[in-house]
Amino acid sequence: MRRRRRPAKRPLAAVAAGLLGATALFASPAHATPAPAPAPTARAQALPEHALVGYLHASFANGSGYTRLADVPDSWDIIDLAFGEPTSVTSGDIRFSLCPRAECPGVETEDEFKAAVKAKQAAGKKVLISIGGQNGQVQLTTTAARDRFVQSVGAIIDRYGLDGLDIDFEGHSLSLANGDTDFKNPKTPSIVHLISAVKTLKARYGAGFTLTMAPETFFVQLGYQFYGSGPWGGQDPRAGAYLPVIHALRDDLTLLHVQDYNSGPIMGLDNQYHFMGGADFHIAMTDMLLTGFPVAGNQNNVFPALKPSQVAVGLPASPYAGNGHTPPAEVTKALNCLTKSTDCGSYRTHGRWPALRGLMTWSVNWDRFGGWEFQKNFDRYFGS
Repeated sequence: MRRRRRPAKRPLAAVAAGLLGATALFASPAHATPAPAPAPTARAQALPEHALVGYLHASFANGSGYTRLADVPDSWDIIDLAFGEPTSVTSGDIRFSLCPRAECPGVETEDEFKAAVKAKQAAGKKVLISIGGQNGQVQLTTTAARDRFVQSVGAIIDRYGLDGLDIDFEGHSLSLANGDTDFKNPKTPSIVHLISAVKTLKARYGAGFTLTMAPETFFVQLGYQFYGSGPWGGQDPRAGAYLPVIHALRDDLTLLHVQDYNSGPIMGLDNQYHFMGGADFHIAMTDMLLTGFPVAGNQNNVFPALKPSQVAVGLPASPYAGNGHTPPAEVTKALNCLTKSTDCGSYRTHGRWPALRGLMTWSVNWDRFGGWEFQKNFDRYFGS
């Protein structure tokens, strides 16, 4: 779908069984130009112990309706502006603008929007530019594209006074080259340049720079079974392709919120397939991130666990927002299992993580459309 009419963050294109083996089918997955350093005042504030993250349709309209940044309730701790998109797939030149008034009659002026950013920051919130989405394919295949990415993303952050960056690369943005089999030492140019670009931005803006990522399960947890095209070729080269990015940036990463939706069945650490839409899926997928797992089954090549404070669970806000909507009662079960070791069902986690950061949703707009059901459930659970 086109950006301005997108109803949800969409899945990957179907992956043929012959690519990944008959068991897995998936629905539709240095030197850079300096930018002026921003004022660091709001960026120094830490996230709360438990955070609610939501994407805001800032540059386009769809059936959920337009929501002004100033009208986003205080429960939302990180607001990801959707989306910054490239001028072409390989240019690295990222652009962002507010939704046109003809499409969004209630849209703010730019000055009103900037004032809303400052007000959110003064209240302890983070406002990020999210790069990518369904239609924003980004492939940093050259050093020139890498440097343009740094310059253009920095220009957006500075123009609006934002707190950082969310990486929401989907589709074919990340793909591993043949023979690139070690996530700890990636060789694929588009992945190496992305890591370099983000490190440059983090160094420029300092310790308060907020960095989040929203990969699909195909690019992360699927790596337990399959990684890239595999040792003999023939697999989908996108399988597990986020792992080298997450690993290289783990010391800079504020929050990883994998999209536990628009997904096919994924094998968990119990070697059973798990299906989206219920507590079990979120428990199994999150347990993998907090426990670590051998990549492509290689016990000598383990993706290390992330800190609980770096992980949030990603879900659709309503049945209209994406495939795999999880009812609030099931969300609560998943949180109970992960943070209290209760309500776990048949899946046995490898730990208990009361410091789990929280929840992410696509999107603020869809939650407003649904009467703030997702936000209210978060507030009830974490006592906001």
